[in-house]
Amino acid sequence: MKTSDFSYSLPHELIAQTPIEPRDQSWLMVLNRSDGSIEHRRFFEIVDYLQPGDVLVFNDSRVIPARLYGRKIDTGGRVEILLLRQLDSAVWEALVKPGKRVNVGTKVEIGSGNEAKVLAEVTGVGQDGIKVISFSDETPLLQLGRIPLPPYIHTPLTNPERYQTVYARAPGSAAAPTAGLHFTPELLNKIERKGVHCLFVTLHVGLDTFRPVREDDPLKHPIHKEYGRLTQEVATELSQAKMDGRRVVCVGTTTVRLIEGAAQASKASLIESFEGWVSLFALPGHQFRIVDALITNFHLPRTTLLMLVCAFAGKDFIIRAYEEAIAQGYRFYSFGDAMLVF
Repeated sequence: MKTSDFSYSLPHELIAQTPIEPRDQSWLMVLNRSDGSIEHRRFFEIVDYLQPGDVLVFNDSRVIPARLYGRKIDTGGRVEILLLRQLDSAVWEALVKPGKRVNVGTKVEIGSGNEAKVLAEVTGVGQDGIKVISFSDETPLLQLGRIPLPPYIHTPLTNPERYQTVYARAPGSAAAPTAGLHFTPELLNKIERKGVHCLFVTLHVGLDTFRPVREDDPLKHPIHKEYGRLTQEVATELSQAKMDGRRVVCVGTTTVRLIEGAAQASKASLIESFEGWVSLFALPGHQFRIVDALITNFHLPRTTLLMLVCAFAGKDFIIRAYEEAIAQGYRFYSFGDAMLVF
């Protein structure tokens, strides 16, 4: 198995730059693993594929205004900071531009004009140039930032809430769990009226959402940990569903990572409550313990997200589906269309 096995060529014009309105009007590609069939539907028609008793699991993490702008104290040079992971109350891992000119000891003032000022100091450097930054005050920090869009989106977002799911409530992500962007309150109500149980877990989306695997052998890729929480109530409902033979349908790869990671960590039962760092890296051959179906967007080539989907549905099937999506003009990535794999 090579990282190049998870590559494909995408025409630039198929990278979605703006979200579809309404949210649930995007295209939905439906993949049936049992017979290898592919259907083309609209996302709001996903109700047709859900059954009474199904458990639909969402990631309720909320994107924080993690992109900060400031100036170096010594030179006045502009600095851009993208917060990735909170290590302590006022200590974060972050990406910094220009990275080579911002070293340990560099001090940056965040905020301008009448805004509250926050002092940031680089206190360490980790893998791939990730900086450890200590801030003088955590209180106004996120008030000074902007919602960070992925680097492949170049069109400004007029409404920042459009890069949040309608059920987002737990602040902490550097990027949206994008499979959930297609749901509207009306669609969720319709799903619940059908007898589907909607559960919520939290996994704060981090660096791996943006970065392709650089190693030729994906097994050598250092997976980036993300912080997650799965309550005892949710664990009990998931365990009961599995014992009853009811399907567990995950909305997004982040939800899969948390649930399957929690199942791996569980000892006394099928799945137990969990809170901590998740480092699950699912490659073809991975045995999924809990997840029966997956709702997901179309992912960048050579990424751990695409590898997880291939692990779930089979690499050949997914690559064939991606080729058909390109031929049909589907929209890709964060603001793009979706697929249901069952």
